[in-house]
Amino acid sequence: MRSPPAEAAEELEAIFIDEHDPQVNPLGAKGVAEIAICGVAPAIANAVFHATGRRVRQLSITPETLL
Repeated sequence: MRSPPAEAAEELEAIFIDEHDPQVNPLGAKGVAEIAICGVAPAIANAVFHATGRRVRQLSITPETLL
């Protein structure tokens, strides 16, 4: 695996947006990691489908659900 160029790490900038959103939670705070993990479960379910031929539509994926 190749390392990213050194210039790429220097150009990364975090920007905070001051916006009150009471729909998220009482503090109005927002998380960033939720976006990154949204595709993990479907990716695993697709991998199980490609490996076994059984489509899994509910979590948790256990050997019993594949039988």
